[in-house]
Amino acid sequence: MPKTLERLHWKDAPDIWAPFIPIIKVKGGTTIYLAGTTAAPMYHHHPHRPEEFESIPDDMEGQANEIMNKIKKSLETAGGSLKDVVSATRYLKNMQDQDVLNKIWEENFGENRPTTTTVEISTLAAHPKLLLEVTVTAVIDE
Repeated sequence: MPKTLERLHWKDAPDIWAPFIPIIKVKGGTTIYLAGTTAAPMYHHHPHRPEEFESIPDDMEGQANEIMNKIKKSLETAGGSLKDVVSATRYLKNMQDQDVLNKIWEENFGENRPTTTTVEISTLAAHPKLLLEVTVTAVIDE
């Protein structure tokens, strides 16, 4: 059964841009859950090997772009694309980086923004250099 995504706003919502859609109604399709994605290599050793993390960008723009590329690749692997994303949780080490992230978000999602929760945290598990982790849920056609 093909899926339909209906992105909804309140009837009295102001006409302003935001990095999220407050409501997405999904009918049909198959749900895809992506693991938390960071700018660290998707596949790395455990215990961690420092040399595997040397290429992590130092700034939010670089890390956000790296994460978006990995999310696209993961979605393509599952048969989807960014247009299929219905929900995302964004974990930032510094909420002041949110405007930079939102710029990258808009460039990648355009009008197909997902519902979004953004949380500031003290650290991320893989490496102290990491500034952001994003989890994603998508719905693709069956």
